[in-house]
Amino acid sequence: MDGLFQRRIAAGAYMSQGELVELLGVPIQPLRDALRVLEVEGLVKIHPRAGIEFIKADMDLIRSTYQFRMIIECEAVHRYAERTSIEEIEVLLADHHEFIEEMEGNGFDPLPRLHELEHRLHGGLIGSLANPLIESTTKRLQNYTSLILMDRRETTPLINRTLKEHVKILEACRDRNVELATSEMLAHLNSAMHRAMGL
Repeated sequence: MDGLFQRRIAAGAYMSQGELVELLGVPIQPLRDALRVLEVEGLVKIHPRAGIEFIKADMDLIRSTYQFRMIIECEAVHRYAERTSIEEIEVLLADHHEFIEEMEGNGFDPLPRLHELEHRLHGGLIGSLANPLIESTTKRLQNYTSLILMDRRETTPLINRTLKEHVKILEACRDRNVELATSEMLAHLNSAMHRAMGL
């Protein structure tokens, strides 16, 4: 996974086990164990005597990933809006507003801060369900989402749009407006899917 996400292995590449041993500097048995795990995760396809195929994000994968996220996260935002403390929501909301203001000043790399806020929001939503099966499934979806977004360039307008979508979700949660929170989450994930598709 590190080789894939660090771009040492190209998405969509076919490679032999020998090539991977040389590229990654790992012994054959741990490599085989890792490949079996990645095959279960859906990140590689092992073709006997033909090599290992690393998946590349296509329209079907994008659509499937975001559709699955919509099912899980719309339920999660319902629970989050009902049960998370107003104080916790207000802190996350304030951090979003502060970051939006900082973005207008520019002069810094916004991606680490964006990823932190995304993790806090989406991770908090999933955590509110307190369901270990959903948590493990979400980790797999996060890998797909990372693969999908690998080649997307995050511009300031796109980051601002994402942050403002988060703010709408959080404001609805703060107001205990479950229907609006669910609607805003659905709109956010639909927008994210369309951005990933280049639409």
